[in-house]
Amino acid sequence: MKIQIINGPNLNLLGVREPGIYGKSSFESYLPGLQARYPEVQLHYYQSNIEGELIDKMQEVGFSFDGIVLNAGAYTHTSIALLDCIRSLPCPVVEVHISNVHGREEFRHRSLISAGCKGVIAGFGLDSYRLAVEAILNGVSEP
Repeated sequence: MKIQIINGPNLNLLGVREPGIYGKSSFESYLPGLQARYPEVQLHYYQSNIEGELIDKMQEVGFSFDGIVLNAGAYTHTSIALLDCIRSLPCPVVEVHISNVHGREEFRHRSLISAGCKGVIAGFGLDSYRLAVEAILNGVSEP
C-alpha cells in the first residue's frame, strides 16, 4: 500500500512557526516514527508553498496510490483549484489540520476542499496524520 502525505504552505516551518498552535516538532522529525508504525505501508512525503505544485503532486500520485493525506494549510480556505483536483482523483483524500481550525479565526472555519475529501481530521496535533493514515488503511474509500 502507498499513501502520499502532502503539506501545503508554511508547513515546512513546523516546530518554528507558532509553536503554541502547531507544536515544537518538525514534520521531518515526526515522519520516521509514523513510518516505523506502519512498516507495511510506503508513506511518501511532499511539501510545497505553491498551489500548482500541490496539484501537480496530487495528479502524479492520485491515480496509482491508495490514498492521500492532505494538509493544504491556508489553501484549505481559498482554493477551488485544489477541490477540483481532489474531485478528479480515484484515490481517497483525507483532509488534515494540526490545530482545531474551528477554535481559531472565523475565516479558518470554512474549508473549500472538504466537499471533495473523504473525511476531515483536525485538532490532534501531528497525530492527526496518523489518524488519517488509519482511516485510509481501514478503507475510508468504501461507501
